Amino acid sequence: MSANIKHSGVVDEISDGCIKVRIVQSSACASCKVASHCNASESKEKIIDVYGAIGRFSVGDAVIVTASQGSGLYAVFLSSVIPLFLLVAVLAAVLAATGSEAAAALSSLGALVPYYLILYMLRDKVRSRLSFSIEHED
Repeated sequence: MSANIKHSGVVDEISDGCIKVRIVQSSACASCKVASHCNASESKEKIIDVYGAIGRFSVGDAVIVTASQGSGLYAVFLSSVIPLFLLVAVLAAVLAATGSEAAAALSSLGALVPYYLILYMLRDKVRSRLSFSIEHED
């Protein structure tokens, strides 16, 4: 199993130390012959921000965007695992303290607001850990 996650894409925009690469993320069955007639296949365009290495690329270049598997796991941890545990912990604590399910549900959802605000304030630190690299496609 590869230690890197790779996607082919095209340089869409270069500005302010950032290269925006458009990639097409598709499900495994999107390349099937009958995919246009099936609801299971899907394809999405995404824009990936890559910082650095601007001088070597120009708009329209075919490139490969690479991220380490550790970066992907870190992103999942920050976006899903921590919020889930926070949600459950606050739900259980407020339910035990008040006995009100409505208060527990609202409190647990409200607890996510400060978490995402803190994550937003630390976005530069998170960005440095979740960096992508870019190379020309052969």
